[in-house]
Amino acid sequence: MKNICLLGASGSIGQQTINIIRNSKEYSLKAISVGHNIEAAIAIITEFRPEFVSVACQKDKEYLQTKFPKITFACGEQGLIDVATYGEGEGLLINAVVGMIGLAPTIAAIMKKRDVLLANKETLVAGGELVMALAKQYEVNIFPIDSEHSAIYQCLLSGKREDVANLIITASGGALRDKTREELATVSLEETLKHPNWSMGKKITIDSATMVNKGLEVIEAHHLFSMPYEKIKTILHPESIIHSMVEYNDGSIIAQMSYPNMMLPIQYALTHPHHIKNEAIKMLDFINMKNLSFQAMDFSRFPMLELAYQVGKSGGILPTVYNAANEAAVDLFMRKKISFLDIEKIIFEMVKQYQTNNKIAITLNAILQIDRDVKKFIYETYEVC
Repeated sequence: MKNICLLGASGSIGQQTINIIRNSKEYSLKAISVGHNIEAAIAIITEFRPEFVSVACQKDKEYLQTKFPKITFACGEQGLIDVATYGEGEGLLINAVVGMIGLAPTIAAIMKKRDVLLANKETLVAGGELVMALAKQYEVNIFPIDSEHSAIYQCLLSGKREDVANLIITASGGALRDKTREELATVSLEETLKHPNWSMGKKITIDSATMVNKGLEVIEAHHLFSMPYEKIKTILHPESIIHSMVEYNDGSIIAQMSYPNMMLPIQYALTHPHHIKNEAIKMLDFINMKNLSFQAMDFSRFPMLELAYQVGKSGGILPTVYNAANEAAVDLFMRKKISFLDIEKIIFEMVKQYQTNNKIAITLNAILQIDRDVKKFIYETYEVC
């Protein structure tokens, strides 16, 4: 029996994780966080009876404590850390929250010598150097849940790391991939959220359209696989069948393929090195597959991806600035305070602002402070609370 601590249980990844747990006797859901989604919390608590639950705010904590007096409740950022470190002995943390809020719980779990199944990109984008060093120090494994990084992880099993020529990360192009730069100026939030292949949360769907998501994945791959940026390539693949590839020095390329379904990388992270049959995961039908197409990545069309390479290579606090600016800008776009292209404008401006001050020592407190400072500046600039 594997004890599971799940951050982001009410989100897209969290709900798919729960579906896997529901259909297996090997896992016990011990602790969860659910943010503001109290209906989801009640449903999960009723079915699985976790011992510890964290919510976003105090009033929800008090309400649930009255409703479920035998369960321990917490709230806020400390509540996330408490979920990540709940219980004694062995256990797994599945980090499926969105945003920088996932960094501190990841570090806390590592320092408790708990393996981490990671869907929270920001953990490695902003804190990659720190997190990977701690994982090595505490002899902790970090398994990727992202479909692209799960694919790379699997493909790397076929050879030796020193024989790798390139990691090749595929990108669908998002909901707006066929629109010109001129057309992007007037796209709506509703258009941006209509991803042609994947069913994901709102933020990651918008990130897919701006290509920030792929930029975050490039930085994440650099840290996860200790690979220089020069060996991390990106390519457009509209069908989202090949999730990533590894090219070796002899010219051979190993690819991981499947229909778009996040349950596959979630399940593999839980069960590796085994590939377990799951009726919810449809097998590829090569006979009726119409096409697999590829296009070169155009940085003039997707400048956020080019910027991600630049901030990744620069290191220091710039990846944190890039990520924080994007989180705030996407929030403003979802609240219909800015246009789609304003997201890029904000990120460019913030990275430029911090480029001359990139010598700060990388600690958890420094990362969190930069994140707060960047977001505060953006919200004050746009007069949004």
